[in-house]
Amino acid sequence: MTRYVLGVSALYHDSAATLVGDGEIIAAAQEERFSRKRHDPSLPRNAINYCLEEAFIENNELGAVAFYDNPWLTFDRALSSVLSVGSRGKEQWLAAAPSLLGAKLRVKQRLHALLQCEVPVLFTQHHLAHAASAYFPSPFADAAVLTMDGVGEWATTSLGMGTTDAEGRTRLELLREVRYPDSLGLLYSAMTQYCGFKVNSGEYKLMGLAPYGTPRYATTIKQNLIELLADGSFRLNTEYFGFLDEHSMTNERFAALFGGPARRAESRITRREMDLAASIQAVLEEAVLGLARSAHATTGAKRLCLAGGVALNCVANGRLLREGPFAEIWIQPAAGDAGGALGAALLCSFERFDARRKLTPGRDAQKGSYLGPAYGSAQVKAFIERHELPSERVEDLTERSRRIAGAIADGKIVGFFAGRMEFGPRALGARSILGDPRSAATQSQMNLKIKFRESFRPFAPAVLREHCADLFELDADSPYMLLVAPVRAELRLPKRDSAFEQGDDDLLSVVREARSTIPAVTHVDYSARIQTVDSVGHPAFRALIEAFFTQTGCPVLVNTSFNVRGEPIVCTPQDAYRCFMRTEIELLVLEDYLLWKDQQPKQTDDESWRDEFELD
Repeated sequence: MTRYVLGVSALYHDSAATLVGDGEIIAAAQEERFSRKRHDPSLPRNAINYCLEEAFIENNELGAVAFYDNPWLTFDRALSSVLSVGSRGKEQWLAAAPSLLGAKLRVKQRLHALLQCEVPVLFTQHHLAHAASAYFPSPFADAAVLTMDGVGEWATTSLGMGTTDAEGRTRLELLREVRYPDSLGLLYSAMTQYCGFKVNSGEYKLMGLAPYGTPRYATTIKQNLIELLADGSFRLNTEYFGFLDEHSMTNERFAALFGGPARRAESRITRREMDLAASIQAVLEEAVLGLARSAHATTGAKRLCLAGGVALNCVANGRLLREGPFAEIWIQPAAGDAGGALGAALLCSFERFDARRKLTPGRDAQKGSYLGPAYGSAQVKAFIERHELPSERVEDLTERSRRIAGAIADGKIVGFFAGRMEFGPRALGARSILGDPRSAATQSQMNLKIKFRESFRPFAPAVLREHCADLFELDADSPYMLLVAPVRAELRLPKRDSAFEQGDDDLLSVVREARSTIPAVTHVDYSARIQTVDSVGHPAFRALIEAFFTQTGCPVLVNTSFNVRGEPIVCTPQDAYRCFMRTEIELLVLEDYLLWKDQQPKQTDDESWRDEFELD
């Protein structure tokens, strides 16, 4: 009889639910995809219902519910932090107390009320859940595990080791930790806020902005904000931060250190923000390399697993793979708090219910991270007929792929909706917007007319795995878009002597410059955030790239998430059609149905929908 464990993360940000049966991942989804509220922190009622429906089980068939952290330890840290700063922490306490004393400490009762049964509710620790989410789905029998984020209970960074014996029995142990308030995640988030972006969602913008600047503040950061120690650990100088006693990540002393007040959100980005982004990115990479070397020295392992929000920094990950001491690394694609739900469920399954781990050489157990709901052809047909939408059904996969590839080769932007939705922040071909990487116009077109976001933000190449090394300086699997590597030198175009290179901070002038023969996916520093696509994970997506390769000789598509700025990635056919009609996407693929924009009925709503989503 299968022992099912429901994993839950909630009540901070990016709440999620997962279902594991005897150690196998069955389903996983973030609540935001159903509620349409970006980073939704609420108890994941909709995601829980989906997971149970995916397995065709009732609530009372669960063996346990595993929550991703320990609310009492979180309360202890919050209270201790307030007491450490005396009366200056009053406002912080008044803001946090309702959640800490209410929802967080009543998680067990709230879950019982939601599930309407007395299933055991178990609590893990935040970084142990992160570690479990990285180790158990990885393809490695033995591996060091490194988790890095803002804070979970007291820990901000942890180092551990996972082992699996010949019978599939597992052991996962955390060996060392760095504790709050010393935190790489909080340091990076502080700079994110100071540069005018939103904490817990804008960090990837800072990473994307970094190559436009020079790291001229890196020494200042290391001399004043963070001390990197010889054993890989680090210390923050909290005198420059506001997260202990203010409603801001930074304070006036921080602002004085970098020459003035923080950039206002949505205002013009200046050379200062570019250089600050480059500087904090350089310091983060140095810190991550130091931690990895320490992990290697401590465990003697040849392989490394990563999780926690900092593990979503794919530039640092790429450098770690190239320069670090480990032969292989594996990164949990839902590395942030959503992935904690998966880790909690896996930990419970293997440790409480004695599930046995089944390893497949060279292949992870994450199932491509295609773990969310799917909507089959019959459901799509019902949606189309209900709304009387002009469409064409093309059942044959080869013919359908040929036609979609032809549209992309002709410069069309395609919304691609096929198979189970991705779990994690990246679109991996199931809920994607696709374009031609050979066109220099694709990046600005997708950013400004479809995504409605900042022009400097790069797009990722989805490349046939066997051709990855032909185009990029990477010959390794990167199925989850979590590694950055350089475009091969022979594909690069020489840089033009522009005003930007002479010190002007007009980003558009350099964003629009072609830098390689695949300009739409080549960042300003000749790098790319790579997704390798093999023949196993998503057959329809693979077939489309193969068809594009046949027609053009280019084994790459531009791949970005199917949403507009501030909106969660689309989940249902209705979500996809709505996004399609609000943007300049020209072709919508809903499973085996093709819908062309110029054939669709006119929309009656005005531009007020732009106010529907809070900008990230």
